[in-house]
Amino acid sequence: MPPVRTDCNGHGTVTLARVIPERAVRLFAMANGKVDFFNDTGGYGFISTDDGDLDDDEDVFFHMEDVGGPDLEEGQEVEFDIESSPKGPRATNLVRN
Repeated sequence: MPPVRTDCNGHGTVTLARVIPERAVRLFAMANGKVDFFNDTGGYGFISTDDGDLDDDEDVFFHMEDVGGPDLEEGQEVEFDIESSPKGPRATNLVRN
């Protein structure tokens, strides 16, 4: 959950606002792909996709804390959003097919 920021609006009223992290920016609409690699110990993996907006050799990173549910398996087909992150593309809103 993003941190909470409090501000006083000058009238003695305190307002609360969610601060959205700047670590990720949504780049593309839903993409399709297959789990290319999954490390069940670390809970992370990579998805290969034919999305034209990515380089041919660029896989999309995912972490199970963002996915939820049972572990993914190599070769499993998935649908997901791609966000930009400091280390490269990252899958969010992942749905198992």
